[in-house]
Amino acid sequence: MNKIFIEDIMENDKIDSTFLVKGKNLGTSKNGKPYLNLKLGDKTGDIEARVWENAKHLSALFEKDDFIRVKSRVTRYQNDLQLVIFDLEKCHKEEIFIDDFLPRTDKNIEMMFGELAEISKEAKNIYLKELLDLFFKDEGFTRLFKIAPAAKGLHHVYIGGLLEHTLTIGKLILDVVKHYKGINADLLLTGGILHDIGKIHELSYEGSFDYTDEGRLLGHITIGVEMIADKIAEIADFPNDLAMLLKHLILSHHGYYEFGSPKRPKTQEAIILYYLDDMDSKIRGFQEFIEKEKGNNSKWTGYHRLFERYIYKDTNVQSASGGPEEDS
Repeated sequence: MNKIFIEDIMENDKIDSTFLVKGKNLGTSKNGKPYLNLKLGDKTGDIEARVWENAKHLSALFEKDDFIRVKSRVTRYQNDLQLVIFDLEKCHKEEIFIDDFLPRTDKNIEMMFGELAEISKEAKNIYLKELLDLFFKDEGFTRLFKIAPAAKGLHHVYIGGLLEHTLTIGKLILDVVKHYKGINADLLLTGGILHDIGKIHELSYEGSFDYTDEGRLLGHITIGVEMIADKIAEIADFPNDLAMLLKHLILSHHGYYEFGSPKRPKTQEAIILYYLDDMDSKIRGFQEFIEKEKGNNSKWTGYHRLFERYIYKDTNVQSASGGPEEDS
């Protein structure tokens, strides 16, 4: 059976394909009959689905984050496409090609990781260098760090997203420190590479992208500080002041209490990291939202709930001369 992707689904199609269950709710219609309300997804998007017949029995066959094969037809409800399912079955994960269901960075993960490892060598402080080496040589850490997304919904929401985001931050730091005197470049670079490491445990990414129990209860900032503290404990005579300044970078990198930072930035390095992290996350968030609406011919995107605004897409304006100069 060939996979049918959500972006290719058209009204009145008959669909026999596999999807990831991203939401599931068993409800009761006005006439008292049970029905099943589903949110299905793959790497190209999400679609709502309904089961009107035999809903209780079919609901018992699977749970949220399972993969199911559905036989259905496509209808339109309130201007959105919807699957009306008349039969389904649960799929075993070994039957599934996960890249069909979770979006993945378009960059080479191993090449990005190698580039980040090279950037980490710019840190010359012996203690920070050893700390970074401990993380990069930790196979359990690197396995998750390479595949984790950077967020659940705002930016770099794909496999390899955390690595891609971290690499960008590392590159930006190497450029920024050239422009300011008195910056502890080793400290800033180490903090930039480690600022989001807690996300490997905050987020789940083997089915749909979601928060783990640890992520909901502690958050990636707390998790990250604990991970760093554990590695520092393995390094003899690691200076207390250096550990404190590094932890401050992690604790303050969201900038404000209302954005989840336990502390606001109080060092030059911390304020730089906050702005670079904020810039990359917001620019990538804009780009991902614009990309999702590439089929929309309007100059504007739809309303972005998290950014609380519409985004203007058509910024490639011509020069005053009316375009590129022609060869004479």
